[in-house]
Amino acid sequence: MEVYALFGYVQIRKPELKIKDYEVYHAFYCGLCERLRAKYGMAGRITLTYDMTFLIILLSSVYNVKCRHEKRHCIIHPAKKHEILYNGITDYCADINILLSYYHCLDDKKDDASLKGSAGALIYKKYAKKIENKYRRQADATRQALDRLGGLEKKQEYDIMENAGCFGSLLAELFIYKDDMFKMYLGDLGYYLGMYIYIMDAYDDLQEDIKNGRYNPFKNAAREAGFEENTREMLLDVISMACGAFEQLPCLSYIDILRNILYAGVWNRYDYIHAKKKEDKK
Repeated sequence: MEVYALFGYVQIRKPELKIKDYEVYHAFYCGLCERLRAKYGMAGRITLTYDMTFLIILLSSVYNVKCRHEKRHCIIHPAKKHEILYNGITDYCADINILLSYYHCLDDKKDDASLKGSAGALIYKKYAKKIENKYRRQADATRQALDRLGGLEKKQEYDIMENAGCFGSLLAELFIYKDDMFKMYLGDLGYYLGMYIYIMDAYDDLQEDIKNGRYNPFKNAAREAGFEENTREMLLDVISMACGAFEQLPCLSYIDILRNILYAGVWNRYDYIHAKKKEDKK
């Protein structure tokens, strides 16, 4: 299971978000896009994710960091200027995005001898080395977690919670921005959210992996009675732990956006999968 393929589940639930909050969220998203472009060019911009937008908003709220506010044109919005918000935390998340992209490309290069992976690893290597030196703790923890996870997957390990814990430990280190009074709760939030992402990704890919004979930690469990109910309970358990850690943090700014994501948005893909299953049955 690749590094970057595990992202994409930490999104807003737009119909339940106020218009003013959506505009703020979108401005943070565009701010990350702009900082990726400014620091790393178009190679940086294509790594843009919703997940890192959540982390920017979370850390900006916890540390009450002021943002720069600008209006700019871009390739996606050529006709009209759009709002962007960014700060030092945006730059931190942009750096982490590039680091994860580099590891993703290395995985592709190593596992599939992918030309795309080889090219990506070459492009991001020069940036990744500087980021590793700047954020040594996060880089070391990420490599160690991915090595453990890769070893479990090569052994065809089917203990989903053990696998998910590896990815959880990776995200925990990325969520810890400073060594201070908030690190325990930020680490717990990252850990359980990371577990949720891994479990959700395995569940999302299950049918395609079975069809193509690929490894999936749910492959054995999927044959057992009560698989769907057990998986939902598993997801509920870990996201509840993540939300419990979140509620211990002193978040005042952007609280409605953050709660929308953690209590509703993270279930977007799960609801889509189940709606599709019902439609297929019809």
